[in-house]
Amino acid sequence: MNNLVKFNKVLVFSAHPDDLDFGCSGTVAKLTQDGKEAVYCIITNGEKGTHKVERPREQMTEMREEEQRMAATVVGVNKVIFLKEVDGDLENTKELRGKIVKVIREEKPDIIFALDPANQCFDSFYRFHRDHRVGAEAVFDAIYPAAGSRAFFPELVDSGIMPHQIHEAWFFGTERPNVYVDITDTIDRKIKALRQHEGQIYDMNEAENHIRKQASSIGKKNKIKYAEAFRRLTF
Repeated sequence: MNNLVKFNKVLVFSAHPDDLDFGCSGTVAKLTQDGKEAVYCIITNGEKGTHKVERPREQMTEMREEEQRMAATVVGVNKVIFLKEVDGDLENTKELRGKIVKVIREEKPDIIFALDPANQCFDSFYRFHRDHRVGAEAVFDAIYPAAGSRAFFPELVDSGIMPHQIHEAWFFGTERPNVYVDITDTIDRKIKALRQHEGQIYDMNEAENHIRKQASSIGKKNKIKYAEAFRRLTF
């Protein structure tokens, strides 16, 4: 956590509603608790995540957005941006990178959290969902070199949205963590945030048990009761 003290604002990207609540909401809660600002950006609508309920596409989108807003409020996040890409059909296109670059330049975060684009072992169906992989790479490509360079997306500069260079990126859901955050004091808020995703998570008690077991396993490496892990990359 000491590495985060010097930063005032974090921007968190997620392929779907709930991905970031599983991955890093304990750390986000810790940051907002310490007076830092956090903003969420959800890339797809998540309308195909019909694990528990099935509704028409528009209703699914509305439901998942509202659940994400409620989850964000639990951990102290007051702004959630939705890029509204189609769930399951994500492509790392120039158009998508432009949308992500626009968010980075407008929000001007010190640090970005996102799924790790380096994950390639395919040992989990959930973690290696195609949108997770494609979205992670699109965020990485938007961070560098595009967001901080006037040479990329000059139309944004023409409209007054100037380049912005972040200081660090912290990738969650990573296979190669190099930093750990103690979330012992905020794991209950992380779980409460996940409980807002009622339309997505079939068994909340099972999800809670999974989160506690995972956070405990990560924490043991650093003699912490509960922790989240990241791969930190600096400029």
